[in-house]
Amino acid sequence: MSRTAKPDDRRMPIGAEAERFFRLGLMYSTGESVPADMVAAHKWFNIAGMRGSSEAVRHRCEIASELSSAEIAAAQRAARAWLTRH
Repeated sequence: MSRTAKPDDRRMPIGAEAERFFRLGLMYSTGESVPADMVAAHKWFNIAGMRGSSEAVRHRCEIASELSSAEIAAAQRAARAWLTRH
């Protein structure tokens, strides 16, 4: 059962939120409307995956195979920092 927004609740349904973060990951991984940044892409795919997007998990794994351990750690720190603030 997915959580949906109540009239007085400004949160998005889980699927919509995951899709938004997934699209950010795509934008950063392809350089669409933003400079390509694979660390940022990994971060957004990681967050989308946590929100339920299995496609984001697949993309994150593909990107991780192209990143160094230090870059993956930076992406994970960025995701944790974002989640802490939001």
